This record gives sequence, structure tokens and C-alpha cells, in this order.
Amino acid sequence: MAAAGGEPSTQSVSDELFQNFYTEVKQIEKRDSVLTSKQQIDRLLRPGSSYFNLNPFEVLQIDPEATDEELKKRFRALSILVHPDKNQGDPDRAQKAFEVVDKAYKLLLEPEQKKRAVDVVQAGKEYVEHMVKQKKKQLKKDGKSQDVEEDDPEVFKQAVYKQTMKLFAELEIKRKEREAKDMHERKRAREEEIEAAEKAKRDREWQKNFEESRDGRVDSWRTFQSKGKTKEKKSRSFLKPPKVKMEQRE
Repeated sequence: MAAAGGEPSTQSVSDELFQNFYTEVKQIEKRDSVLTSKQQIDRLLRPGSSYFNLNPFEVLQIDPEATDEELKKRFRALSILVHPDKNQGDPDRAQKAFEVVDKAYKLLLEPEQKKRAVDVVQAGKEYVEHMVKQKKKQLKKDGKSQDVEEDDPEVFKQAVYKQTMKLFAELEIKRKEREAKDMHERKRAREEEIEAAEKAKRDREWQKNFEESRDGRVDSWRTFQSKGKTKEKKSRSFLKPPKVKMEQRE
């Protein structure tokens, strides 16, 4: 739909840019799909791979709108390339690369996980579109040309790519924070459980020792009492005074 004055609307321009973006992505995927085994392993394990590989579509080099059948075909082709059996000269790195591919594939097989990944990609696109719109709005307000660098499909593609990676990274950070918090809570709960169990054990042992020694304490007390009474009886005994004889009067 054209805007007033016959100029295309921002939305139509954005849709066209996005379509161009995916057209170029598919061309890149086609080019990269013929990379050698070593090149694919290098790509998957390149510096910053833990960051780039958060995007399963980036790992598999596949369009987010790809069908399940296309996903399976891509996984089979890529997993064969990086499989340790095919890279016996570098089995350790090949194994790591294979695990990355396998993880991304399994994630996209889960409908909910795939939806979240697609949502992240879409959110990245929408964010860039919004920023472009804001830039143009400000330029128009300033009476300047509304041409921006993101009008270049390559720049737009890179902006979406960077924003998408940023969103995946933010989600991963939050996930790790939740995981660390949960682990801390489990550890604290376990420590409290152990402390409670040890206290209960100490209480039981104290009660047992107390009961076992009770008879001995009672006997000791009885013996003490008995000795006390005997001593008291002895202390009460005394010699009777001699009888005084009365003098007889003559």
C-alpha cells in the first residue's frame, strides 16, 4: 500500500527489505551448504561460537520458515559432514561440532522450542524495523532526508542478525541465572535437611543415653539417701548418764 503522495509506506518498504534479507540468507545457505567438512567444523567452533550457536537456525543454516522435512534433510546433510567418523584426522573437534548440530536439530523438533526460536528471530526483525521507523521519523521532524543506512538490504540484514543474536544471548543469560538460583535454593534446602537430620540424630542419642543412665542415677541417689539415713541414726545415739545414787540418811 502506498502512502500519501504516492510514496510506499514504511511497512511495505520493511516487508520488501525483510524479503530481500531472507533471499540473501537463502543464497548464503546454498553457498555454505557445500562447505567442506573442515570448513563446517571451523564455522561451528569459531571464536564466539557459544554465542552464535544459541540460534539453532544459524547452526543449521536454515530458514526459520523451513518445513520439518527440509529441517530433517538439512540435519542429515550437515551431520554427515561433521560426524567424527568422517573426520578421523580431527575427531575431537568433529565430535563437538556434531553435538552442536544435534542439539540445534533436537531443539527445533520440539514445537514449543521451535516457536520460541522463531519468536526471537521475529522479535529481532521487529526491533530493527522499529528503530528504522524512529530514525526516519526523527529525520522527517528535523526536515532532513529520510534515507538511513538500513535502507541497504545488507546493512538491514546485519542489523537483524546482530539484534537476533543479542536476544538469544539475553535469554541464555536469564536461563543461566534461573538455573544458578534454583541450584542455590536446592543446595540451601539440602543443607537445611541435613542439619535437621543431624539435630534429630543428636536428640535421639541424647535421649537414649539419658534413659540408659537413668537407672544408674536412681540407684546412686538411693544409695546416697540410704547412707544419709544411717549417718543420721548414728549421730542421734548418745551415752546415757549414770544414775545418781541417793545418799542414805542416818
